[in-house]
Amino acid sequence: MTVSKNSKIAKAWVVAVNMGYGHQRTAFPLRSLAPDGKIINANDYQGIPNKDKIAWEGTRKVYEFISNLKKFFLVGEFVFFIFNQFQKIFSFYPKRDLSRTNFQLREIFSLIKNGWGKHLIEKLKKNPLPFVSTFLTQAFMAEFFNYPADIFCVICDADIARPWAPINPKKSRIKYFVPTERAMERLKLYGVKQENIFLTGYPLPLENIGTENMDILKQDLSYRLLNLDRSGKYSYQYQSLIQKYLGKMPKSPDHPLTVMFSVGGAGAQKEIGVKILKNMTDKIKKGEIKIILVAGVKEKIKEYFEKNINKLGLEKNSNIEIVYAPKIEDYFLEFNKKLRKTDILWTKPSELSFYSALGIPIIVAPPVGSQEDFNQRWLLKSGFGIMQENPDYVSQWFFDWLESGYFAEAAMEGFIEGKKLGTFNIEKIICGL
Repeated sequence: MTVSKNSKIAKAWVVAVNMGYGHQRTAFPLRSLAPDGKIINANDYQGIPNKDKIAWEGTRKVYEFISNLKKFFLVGEFVFFIFNQFQKIFSFYPKRDLSRTNFQLREIFSLIKNGWGKHLIEKLKKNPLPFVSTFLTQAFMAEFFNYPADIFCVICDADIARPWAPINPKKSRIKYFVPTERAMERLKLYGVKQENIFLTGYPLPLENIGTENMDILKQDLSYRLLNLDRSGKYSYQYQSLIQKYLGKMPKSPDHPLTVMFSVGGAGAQKEIGVKILKNMTDKIKKGEIKIILVAGVKEKIKEYFEKNINKLGLEKNSNIEIVYAPKIEDYFLEFNKKLRKTDILWTKPSELSFYSALGIPIIVAPPVGSQEDFNQRWLLKSGFGIMQENPDYVSQWFFDWLESGYFAEAAMEGFIEGKKLGTFNIEKIICGL
């Protein structure tokens, strides 16, 4: 793996939570900053008090239950609607003071005042490196229990709800790394001081970028464009643009046309992956397309995919792959590896929305939660993603879009306009460079 040249200059505690994939995926590219490259999960570290573990576990189970419940008509939709009100992001306009606290934020601080997280912070105080959190709660814990070093919080959505800012934001010393201008402006409306907000971009995996010159990223995108622009419509119109950013193009692709479908950490939307397989079966057998199904660390999701692959007679087909690993670190490494030969990423608008900056167009599955509604809006407005049509007819609309050059255009839009160097930018700020 290529690491940034500054990775050995300074170290930091990198603290995530293993609820879903978003906060751990955000932390993973920053692991070179952590002692021994180890990321700490605030809800599952060695020696965590039982009362803290119970508090975290309850939060995780509620989220996963409601995320999966949403697919059940009426009752599931209603329960999810009620839950979503607690994490709702309000309209940005008209611009106004949004610093008033809400129920969710008060509940978080009520638990912290009763000692939630104190054990972790006291443990890290013994070696007070900069504290980098990819979730709001750990940052609040660090500040409340007087962590002596700098406290940073990495935002992993295009826009954020009020609970991401502390109760007294104007007095807080928490510094934020944000991926978008909108997230930056939102924090200001919540009362966070401007000097505590850094527009860095989302931390993307260095395995997929290479150096700050983006050597790996540019090479991978060059091959990807050949698959996404088979008709040549995009390259004919934008040949000078492609040459400016990517240089001389290769003569032929180094992999088959490949679509990766990724489910969320709670396993939601796995049914879409099976619909893709069913409607692409003939084209898979003919070698016209390769499908990668991402099961993450969920063995039941892997088994679900395997069962349906067997039903369709595709079990020995080299154009079907499943990305699965029992350990989260191995899963992320495998995911990033497969992503290099992926042409299109099909996923709900989670933190993976920011992977569009790698020059990978996103087919946007329905969002789960208010923050994903805003990620979807950001993807579509930016031109980095395209909202999915009915998966039952994917073999029709997908290839229409491919021949029209829509995917090639989205790939270049994401690469040119997306923020790609978030990992480097975050590291420089932490190191004081």
